[in-house]
Amino acid sequence: MADDASRAGRGYHTDAILDWCANTHAAHDPGLARAFDAEAAGLPAIQVGPSEGRLLDLFVRLSGAKKIVEVGTLAGYSAIWMARALPADGHLWTCEFDARHAEVARANFEAAGVAEKITVLEGAATATLPSIEAQGPFDLVFVDADKRSYAQYGRWATQHLRAGGLLIGDNTFLFGRLLGDDEDCVAMRAFHEDAAEHFHSVCVPTPDGLVVAMKK
Repeated sequence: MADDASRAGRGYHTDAILDWCANTHAAHDPGLARAFDAEAAGLPAIQVGPSEGRLLDLFVRLSGAKKIVEVGTLAGYSAIWMARALPADGHLWTCEFDARHAEVARANFEAAGVAEKITVLEGAATATLPSIEAQGPFDLVFVDADKRSYAQYGRWATQHLRAGGLLIGDNTFLFGRLLGDDEDCVAMRAFHEDAAEHFHSVCVPTPDGLVVAMKK
């Protein structure tokens, strides 16, 4: 029978346990370490954590994905995890609004040995996503970008993922504000609701929520 901590969803993890597990299951090599240290390049340290990166790697491998779309590149950390999991004929398109972020990411892709597998689409994702639609249908879409546009990105994924394809969204607790009233909150709840309607979905209770959904 579950105890109070388990029933409340708090579990038994501590920072020390999480760090040990990340080091055991998702250790960095130089390429990943360079991309993870976004602050060294003057970028905000808002990328996924090592365990979430490894989880993305596993989703790519388990789904047999060959065509991946990422919305939100930053320094390229999550893209490196996914690109390394792709087969030799796989490809990843990643959308990045900020030109400086895109420049850093390209250098990190080269250093990590995955540049040939990745195309960086520079500019607003709402403008660049239509340019790759002919490459679809896609196998996996990962969203980790401006929160106000999540519902729009989710709808794009619904239209352009294959049946059985995966939609994954990070920060879906919206930093603890999911049930608020502002525009970002409304958009994020719409992302959840659309995923529940069109996909077999779950929100995994990572530090800020990770929606994982398979298209029906």
